[in-house]
Amino acid sequence: MRRTITGFSNPTIKFLRSLREKKHRKASGKFLAEGLRLLTDARSSGHLPEMLMMATRRDPHPLIDALEADVVAAGGEVLEMGADLLAKVTGKDNPQAVAGVFAEFDTGLEQIRRGSAKIWLVAQALRDPGNLGTMLRTGDAVGAGGLILLDDCADPFSVEAVRASMGAVFTQQIALAKWDEFLPWLRGGEGQLVAASLRDSVDYRGAAYTAPCFLLIGNESRGLPEDYEMACDSRVTIPMKGRADSLNAAVAAAVLAYEALAALG
Repeated sequence: MRRTITGFSNPTIKFLRSLREKKHRKASGKFLAEGLRLLTDARSSGHLPEMLMMATRRDPHPLIDALEADVVAAGGEVLEMGADLLAKVTGKDNPQAVAGVFAEFDTGLEQIRRGSAKIWLVAQALRDPGNLGTMLRTGDAVGAGGLILLDDCADPFSVEAVRASMGAVFTQQIALAKWDEFLPWLRGGEGQLVAASLRDSVDYRGAAYTAPCFLLIGNESRGLPEDYEMACDSRVTIPMKGRADSLNAAVAAAVLAYEALAALG
């Protein structure tokens, strides 16, 4: 189905704008993604938007045509609107020509197939959506299975996290859990838990990594709780040569992920 929207007070515009807030995303089970590259990556990963929004004045592009055709064929809805309305939906002054509404994915631990990848990223109380999206992007780059978010983390389906993931939100499995759910699940099967830590740790380049390896990164400012660290199989540290005493959480995850990738092959 195709239709054109012209008014700011249109109920559909109000619904789309509401998806920028977590409570409305959770209530509807939907999230926003913006940009042709991101939506094309979603399509190639088997994910089509339920609603496709397109600017009425846009440059023709075969990928847009293909995306539109697939959405219509799947029974989705195509909405055309002016750039000013699209800006209201996405919250950007200069929005890209296309955006989409997707159904949120199953984020239960039970859908994680640990043996499907050698590396998994795990983040505890990660608060910055940009860091979260970057960790998803890193996971995709190293061939990780996905990202497991522990305790009170930022929403992986926020506009900011989805944008920062550069499409990896569609290629990486995402699970949400509490620590006391995650640890028994992990110990119920194969899996090495490696924490980024300063407590009784070894240099990350000299650690023994075994697959499947779960790399655990803590909160941006507080790091990991002590009892979490002590429950890990290994604790590793990244040497700091300058005056800074720590790396950005997403950067630390990337450094450890590439070292584990090199070790595990």
